[in-house]
Amino acid sequence: MEPSPLALLLVLGAAATALAEPLRFVDCGSVDGSIQEVNVNPCPTQPCLLHKGTSYSINVTFASKIESQGSKARVYGEMLHVDVPFPIPEPDGCKSGIQCPIQKGHSYSYLNKLPVKSEYPSIKLIVKWELVDDQDQMLFCWKIPVQITS
Repeated sequence: MEPSPLALLLVLGAAATALAEPLRFVDCGSVDGSIQEVNVNPCPTQPCLLHKGTSYSINVTFASKIESQGSKARVYGEMLHVDVPFPIPEPDGCKSGIQCPIQKGHSYSYLNKLPVKSEYPSIKLIVKWELVDDQDQMLFCWKIPVQITS
């Protein structure tokens, strides 16, 4: 007996949903926006295991409480309550899935990559990701625990 196309679609849909499970995150000061969902792919469990030499997809859905001409991302590795800047390929939010200018009351999907360089040490830390508006105010800020591994 051959499975129906509908059954196959349901199974594939369930598998895709399981891979893109929203993360538990800590909001660390979203003032001008509210986070609806954070996804890091692949990250099936927390803390996220970040393998050196791999790039991870970041997708943050948020609603803006303000108008802004632009936005800029800042990413940190937080160790012992010290924020160490973590370079990302594209800090401009307007080039990362957000249609600028940002409008009050609209929802946006921010998309970016988190490259984990092979020279990073194998450690546990907190990733802190901020997106600021054109007045340097926080559109969103979230933190998740990660472990960098070989």
